[in-house]
Amino acid sequence: MGRLEAKVAIVVGAGTRGEGVGNGKAAAITFAREGGRILCVDRDELAANATRDEIKGEGGEAETFVADVLKGDECHETVEMCLKHFGKIDVLHNNVGIADGKEIVDATEEEWDRAFDVNLKGMFLMCKHAIPKMIDGGGGSIINVSSIASVRPMSGVTYVTSKGGVNALTIYIARRYSRYNIRANALMLGYMETPLVAPVWKDERIREINLKQVPMRRFGSPWEGANVAAFFASDDSSYVTGVVIPVDGGLILHI
Repeated sequence: MGRLEAKVAIVVGAGTRGEGVGNGKAAAITFAREGGRILCVDRDELAANATRDEIKGEGGEAETFVADVLKGDECHETVEMCLKHFGKIDVLHNNVGIADGKEIVDATEEEWDRAFDVNLKGMFLMCKHAIPKMIDGGGGSIINVSSIASVRPMSGVTYVTSKGGVNALTIYIARRYSRYNIRANALMLGYMETPLVAPVWKDERIREINLKQVPMRRFGSPWEGANVAAFFASDDSSYVTGVVIPVDGGLILHI
């Protein structure tokens, strides 16, 4: 029996654009392999369906829902769809984000707003609509994807500050809703081998510079982040909440 047997998980950002596997897709598949029933949420229907089909091809249970999590009504509809199809919500995994490397003097107001919308507002809205249903169901686990840049300003101002907001949101939820048996934790991901950053890693000079910053001397796999997320989603972490954990090969130690 898997660690998530009989649990229902909403994975936001479950699709992957481009070749390979992104963090959200890896999490959805890993949760399903652990016995979870998965609602794969993405704005890209084809990407969400591809994740669903892979899960079903392995004998798992999954459905898709197309939503833009920057819109409150669509977040509400996502939660209602999960309840209608699966009957409950045990896990919410928020995995949507964008990155920008611009310094504060170069970033525009529009870029600031966009980063906070995508990296933070979507998580806020999904949590806002899912938490009452988790309370009704006796509890749940929320896992938010942050970045090591949130505590080590190694990227642009909009990314660093919006991911810092993810950490604060996670800790707020943990503090406020623990009494309802709702746990909230976040993954601060380091350098990962995903389709999103694949174009960057193709530059050998940049790749080598970044590799030298990682004590383990390699980039992370989306599956490694997914394994930590599965721990937080499972009852193995039943007494763990408010944790913002590095998943970075030791990168936090270098900077």
